[in-house]
Amino acid sequence: MRIWDIKLILLAVVGGLALITVSAEAMNTKDEKIMTEVKKEFSTNHLTDLQKRVTLQGGTEPPFKNKYWDNKAEGIYVDIIDGTPLYSSTDKYRSGTGWPSFTKPISENAVTEHEDNSLFTKRIEIKSASTDSHLGHVFPDGPKEAGGLRYCMNSASLRFVPKADLEAEGYGEYLKLFEKE
Repeated sequence: MRIWDIKLILLAVVGGLALITVSAEAMNTKDEKIMTEVKKEFSTNHLTDLQKRVTLQGGTEPPFKNKYWDNKAEGIYVDIIDGTPLYSSTDKYRSGTGWPSFTKPISENAVTEHEDNSLFTKRIEIKSASTDSHLGHVFPDGPKEAGGLRYCMNSASLRFVPKADLEAEGYGEYLKLFEKE
């Protein structure tokens, strides 16, 4: 029996759907395919043109002219495509760059890192682990006392859920982030 793993990383927008990642394992001589890992197709019909350009095409929105660069409200930032929690306002800080900046993701497995050699430099691109959509980049110039990283994100890839709405929107487990010790 021959076993091989076929990994296809696709980012296609067809009829408002984004097919994010498909992993298949083909087995035996009849080439029967067993899907071992399939990430869902997500609707992108609700996204604006800017949100599509940023999340699906790896674009960047203008600094200081985006929705969350100066947001100081308590809450969490979720993936604009599927609502997966990505960042907390408790880790947000004013970096002076004009984009929302965070010291860390809301959980270790919320985002993935990818080498980005565009723009004549080596950078680390940050993508949503759940949708593989482009979020922004991480840089080693963040606050030293918080680990030294700056997760510089595009507002267009995020949706802010205020602390007051967390329970109603199904994110009640994140209320603990805002409890005073």
